Amino acid sequence: MNTMTINGRVEPLPDDPDALLIDVVRDQLGLTGTKLVCGGGVCGACTVLVDGVPVTSCLMPARAAVGKSVTTVEGIGAPELHPVQKAFMAHDALQCGFCTPGFIVEAAGFCDRWRAAKGTAVPSREEIGAALSGHLCRCGAYDAIYRAVADACAGRFDGDNFASPRIEARDKVTGAAKYTVDVRHDGQLEGVILRSRDAHARIAALDLAPARALSGVIAVSLLSDDRIVRYVGEPIAAVAARDRKTALAALAAIKLTSEPLPAVIGLDAARKDDAPVVFDRASRKKAGNVSEAAGGPAPWKQNVRGPTSVFARRAKRARNWVNEARQANNRLLVEGTFRTGTQQHACLEPHAAVARFDGAELTVHASSQWVVHLKEQIAKRFKLDPARVRVIADHIGGGFGSKAGIGAETIAAVELARAANAPVRVAYDRHEELSVAGYRPAAEVKVALLPSDRGELKALSVTAHADTGAAINSTIAGLARLMYPAEAKDLSDFDVISNLPPGAAFRGPGGPPMAFAVEQAVDEAALRLAVDPIALRKRWDPDPNRQRLYDWALSLDIWRNRTSVQTGRYRRGVGVATGYWFYLWQPKVKVEVAVKGGRIVASTATQDIGTGTRSVLAETVAREFDIEASEVEVRIGDSSLPEGPGSGGSRVTASVLPPTLTAIQKLKAAILDQATRKPAPGSNAPWRELIARSGDIAISETRGEDGKNTAPGIRSPLKDLGLLGVVFGWMMRRNSNIVIGAGVPSSVQVIEVEVDTWLGHVRVLNVHTGLAVGKIAAPQLAHSQACGAIIQGLGYALYEAREVDPLSGEVLTAGMEDYRIPGIADTPEIDVHFDEAGFDHVLGNSVGIGEVATVPTSPAVANAIFNAIGVRLAEIPIRPDRIVAALKGRTAA
Repeated sequence: MNTMTINGRVEPLPDDPDALLIDVVRDQLGLTGTKLVCGGGVCGACTVLVDGVPVTSCLMPARAAVGKSVTTVEGIGAPELHPVQKAFMAHDALQCGFCTPGFIVEAAGFCDRWRAAKGTAVPSREEIGAALSGHLCRCGAYDAIYRAVADACAGRFDGDNFASPRIEARDKVTGAAKYTVDVRHDGQLEGVILRSRDAHARIAALDLAPARALSGVIAVSLLSDDRIVRYVGEPIAAVAARDRKTALAALAAIKLTSEPLPAVIGLDAARKDDAPVVFDRASRKKAGNVSEAAGGPAPWKQNVRGPTSVFARRAKRARNWVNEARQANNRLLVEGTFRTGTQQHACLEPHAAVARFDGAELTVHASSQWVVHLKEQIAKRFKLDPARVRVIADHIGGGFGSKAGIGAETIAAVELARAANAPVRVAYDRHEELSVAGYRPAAEVKVALLPSDRGELKALSVTAHADTGAAINSTIAGLARLMYPAEAKDLSDFDVISNLPPGAAFRGPGGPPMAFAVEQAVDEAALRLAVDPIALRKRWDPDPNRQRLYDWALSLDIWRNRTSVQTGRYRRGVGVATGYWFYLWQPKVKVEVAVKGGRIVASTATQDIGTGTRSVLAETVAREFDIEASEVEVRIGDSSLPEGPGSGGSRVTASVLPPTLTAIQKLKAAILDQATRKPAPGSNAPWRELIARSGDIAISETRGEDGKNTAPGIRSPLKDLGLLGVVFGWMMRRNSNIVIGAGVPSSVQVIEVEVDTWLGHVRVLNVHTGLAVGKIAAPQLAHSQACGAIIQGLGYALYEAREVDPLSGEVLTAGMEDYRIPGIADTPEIDVHFDEAGFDHVLGNSVGIGEVATVPTSPAVANAIFNAIGVRLAEIPIRPDRIVAALKGRTAA
């Protein structure tokens, strides 16, 4: 029998010549710290050490490990944590944690080699980047990873005197954290989904019998009774089998006959008058939703839905002024058409669900951003008693908006588990993840901006057409309503529907494409008015949060010392942009804070997708009781707990902190009432001692109405919409369970780039981001969120774009080697400035960070490039070929 030694133990290897090392590690040995993501050796998540050398186990045949010594992340941290693991914990060099084990294995190997050769010398940023260049982190934890590896190599974590701001960090750096794809029940089956190969077709015949007849196939289910498919990859049926290989063979055995229908692919083709219609009037309700909220009514014409112009202000007047300025050749009129590419969520943990029935009880482990909502959706779809449905999400490997509702993976898992009477797991492969799991729609945004003769903003017109695929409800232009008050604004949004998979909400949905267009127009206006771009924003934008951030940005040396006239191959530029998001919170959120067995326990049915929700709750409770966060037990990720918020729209912190703080005060009073020995008047209560002696007490508190829409001197954004704002707010609360509160979380970013004018390559050197998001509940975690949001914004600006075959509708960038996201070497120096004023009306004073920090990144990069080369790039990603072409065009002109 062939064997290998893994983490010090001798283990057998299978005879199967097709078996890969990762299959043995994860499936045979249950060492699930090693993660399968790309399957192509691109992302590094599956890295193990083979005889001390880092290897991607997704490419290595298992038989190549015969006689070798293999070390997984579980072996790195046993019995003592490696200095790299301690450093990752202390620096919060992780977020969702799904990629972390691979980084740990590679970084530990690098650290050991470095220490053996160079002692405690500190490696450079370039040396660390080169060593870890084969690893990807979609959350963007790279800035902290640099610092962690440098400090581990320098010997700063050789001892045990360290602390982590993230309470689940040890589980993530040792591979102990369990994600949905790691769940294994006895008798668990593997489910796969049969998907359409046509962009548009009518299913004429579907014969599932050949699949059912295969040995090892336990269940086959139809996923939809609609005989029309509208995009490549639309789910049709699903199969559950003993293993994935058998399940895939069963899919191939299904006999499917389709009658192709005329299809239309993409934004430009779908807008043509003679384009084939994707949804007729009777089928429009089948369209997906690209927004975090339910949309309002809008007219349809062929494949174009809109305009949605409810956020406009004196739209006709704005149009008239712009037309008059155009006819008069007014040099102050700024006009432009901007295009943004399709950005995939590219979560490293795929969409996955594991369903198990125990009699009438259904338990679903899911990679979900909202366990309570998913439970309700499952119960409704399958006509189950909600009390008998439980959804669990212990850890989630990234979501970014794509995992907020019920998806095909969950539907298939539940259908198959019911049919098979056995647990079933359905997990997307990387092709599915990069094609049918959602995306930020591409868009065409037309802007007209007219300053008055006095330099004030007179009119702003924004018209956006979003490339939403088989979905609706985009809002891009409408988001310009809450920035730069103009005398008149004409804002119109259109959905352009085509035979592509439906888009989905993505971190600040609509915000980045709006900012990319409007913020470049504002910069161009500053140039024509001969005004400092930040000073112009400060003049036009009265928001108090952003006013403070403008003052901060004006004080930066990098801004004061910028230049605009350069020569030579390499040119540096500095750009600025502004962004905002909403202060959102969710009604009915309930938090229980209790003493159980002499320990404080905080419970709510929310989830942690890497943002640090567990730690924010633990830190909040610990601070109030003057104890350590490690002494607080936090229970989340389970729909059976008191109702909690979804992780989307930056609303978790604002939703859970107020009821938590209220419950803490009531619990303190109950503990003191029960105590036999009271603390001395005026002294700090010895809470640790009182808690230890207290009996079990539980206090539940629901998020109150305080500060939801008004506060002294601070208006709700909806107030400016008058009656429309009242109606819109009512719709948001009724349809999406979201409230828009008073105050606007804001961001101002100043970015420095270097442009290679020969090759068109852009290198981002420095990012300075100012954030006005209230009191920072957990500073290190907030810093991590801000950096991650910026790095995703850099990917949006420079690298990321889904490519589609315009004839077949096939997504071509369906692997991580084709769909380019930022790597560690793409990470600039990042400086984060938190302005903690502005939200005193919110109990806890804290609002969300994740969305607002990414909105201004792409226009700040574009404005910096313009500052460097004098050419404005109106399309992202700003690829090298586009820069070279723009420079040639300027030379030719």
